[in-house]
Amino acid sequence: MARYRIGESPDTVSTLDANDSPLIAGTAVFGLATGIGFVIAGLRARIYWLVFWGAGLVLASLAYLLHRFFL
Repeated sequence: MARYRIGESPDTVSTLDANDSPLIAGTAVFGLATGIGFVIAGLRARIYWLVFWGAGLVLASLAYLLHRFFL
């Protein structure tokens, strides 16, 4: 089955921009909260790979959210 109707080009089809999806923003907020939790749990348990993983998650989530809402 064809993705586009006959005579319709992909440029004229309205699509949702993936960067404006509230689902992705919600996932970034969840990642930020999870990353903070990983850092706290890793520091308390002295599991430093968890601290590293959580810090990376926090930085990635913050970078996306700052870009999405402020730039």
